Amino acid sequence: MSSTVQDLAPVTAPVRAGARGWAALVVLMLPVLLVSVDNTVLSFALPAISEALQPSATGMLWIVDVYPLVLAGLLVAMGSLGDRIGRRTVLLIGATGFAAVSAAAAFAPTAELLIGARAVLGLFGAMLMPSTLSLLRSVFQDRDQRRVAIAIWASGFAAGSALGPIVGGLLIEHFWWGSVFLLAVPVLIPLLVLTPLLVRESKDPAPGPVDVPSILLSLITMAPIVFGIKELAVHGFAPVPILAILVGTAAGALFVRRQLRRPVPMLDMRLFRRPAFSGAVVINLLSVVSLVGFLFFVSQHLQLVLGMPPVQAGMVLLPGLATMIVSGLLVVPVARRLRPGIVIAAGLCVSACGYLLIALTGGDASWGVLLAAFVLLGAGIGAAETVSNELIISTAPAEKAGAASAVSETAYELGAVLGTATLGSIIIASYRAAIELPAGLAAGDAAAAADTLGGAVKVAEGLPANAAADLLASARHAFDSGVGITASIGVALMLTAAALALITLRRVRA
Repeated sequence: MSSTVQDLAPVTAPVRAGARGWAALVVLMLPVLLVSVDNTVLSFALPAISEALQPSATGMLWIVDVYPLVLAGLLVAMGSLGDRIGRRTVLLIGATGFAAVSAAAAFAPTAELLIGARAVLGLFGAMLMPSTLSLLRSVFQDRDQRRVAIAIWASGFAAGSALGPIVGGLLIEHFWWGSVFLLAVPVLIPLLVLTPLLVRESKDPAPGPVDVPSILLSLITMAPIVFGIKELAVHGFAPVPILAILVGTAAGALFVRRQLRRPVPMLDMRLFRRPAFSGAVVINLLSVVSLVGFLFFVSQHLQLVLGMPPVQAGMVLLPGLATMIVSGLLVVPVARRLRPGIVIAAGLCVSACGYLLIALTGGDASWGVLLAAFVLLGAGIGAAETVSNELIISTAPAEKAGAASAVSETAYELGAVLGTATLGSIIIASYRAAIELPAGLAAGDAAAAADTLGGAVKVAEGLPANAAADLLASARHAFDSGVGITASIGVALMLTAAALALITLRRVRA
């Protein structure tokens, strides 16, 4: 009997990854860093793009928005495609396309061509992220190793988002606007060379046919909803964004209905019946809402209220970024001993303390207070997202890892949009209600200054010293007037996510 058990043990025990597996992780981190940097780096190139290509106001909006619209709409479809034809294959196709189109976008001669390039980048970007996370499951079959790998993956995503402003500031300071797109080429070339050598192919052994109607429905679901939320944040309640959200909701209902009726669905909706899976997805969503909403306020406060240059403002965020990375790694041994619900809830309560610090100081926060608040926020979110991402991957069947990863990525993208739309829109609304303009401004200048803090700073550059000082003082006070409310909502979001973790993950063991 003992001999039989010993014979079976090597078969049943998870295979631990060696040096090749960890080298594969390093390679898979490249697209993670690139896509997350790309989420924030473009904002620093917008003034130069506006001057060089002279797009209309609508054109400038589409240069920014078309990428996340296409990306969010196709994440689930591309994750499912990876399950069917091979996750490594989809990753390599996405990397090749992303690098080629990025090079073309860098030299786009018109705003219209740049918009088109950004749309195609969204298509190829949707192939990158779900593939990297789902391949981690096949590379790291041992759960302890997988937790470490996902901690590094989540840290890389956070690192890219925080590095975006620093990288963007350095590139625009020394090169032309196209350099922010060319950044993709040297990052993705090593991926294309090394991935076939280090990463084995992984896919669903019985995938079923490619479901084109479901792909279209997923795009028609996510893209209008993301667009509608963005428009509501900028323009308030209006027929177009409301209609877009209704269209997306209706398409989403049809998508769910189709998945439940198909023998081999593109996205198995039964995954959401698992409390650990659905709870982890919602926790990820709320965490990203809080993180992006915080960065929306802090980045503007540091640059436009405290007067820091972009690179220096980015440096203030670096301790929080480092804390997020370290926290994500240190939580791995803790997660082996404590229930995931307890670990996640504790982390999110720490994040709530970061928002509480902002709520108590309000608009008078110094850069030191903001640094401390971001350290607390990063510590909690870094720990919580490492554990929640690992739950999403481990609770889904191995053959559906791509689709499950895509759900996690969709929560990230939707959370980023909601972070700006909810927390950001409160600050914008408070600004517009509280701003007091000096007499004698031209109509165009008055409209720009009353719209955003950045507009007020731009208008002040062309005013006499006294008028400029009055406008800037009023604009900065107006911008900070909504900080207390926004921070209080951030505290509530973090505590809600913590309670959700305790409820939905109470039966999940370490």
